[in-house]
Amino acid sequence: MGDNWLLIDEILNAVLFVLIGIEVLAFAFNHMSLAVGFVLIPIILLARLTSISLLFGVLRLKETLTRHAEWILTWGGLRGAISVALALALPPGDIRDTILTVTYIIVVFSILVQGLTLGKLIQVLTKKP
Repeated sequence: MGDNWLLIDEILNAVLFVLIGIEVLAFAFNHMSLAVGFVLIPIILLARLTSISLLFGVLRLKETLTRHAEWILTWGGLRGAISVALALALPPGDIRDTILTVTYIIVVFSILVQGLTLGKLIQVLTKKP
């Protein structure tokens, strides 16, 4: 039974990404939205690191945690379909296009850069001296 749900999940994700791909063709990227997207990437990563570090500070009072887990969780916190779906749900208008463009930039960075480098980061951080 569990395999059926996994298959349904994969099919729905594929449909969502096809719809997202069609939607991205419908709007034009402008320089300001691109700049805002690239400026927000490090801000989002810093916000994630801060929230994870605060939680780990509390957890360290009771538990021993892996030394580099905060960095791995920060870099591995990938964004994707839900972020774009929420941006697509906004009412039509200029601000929607800007938010959608910025969201796409962040999601593409997350998938391509963070997703493709996460394994290497884990190897580097967990390598024994």
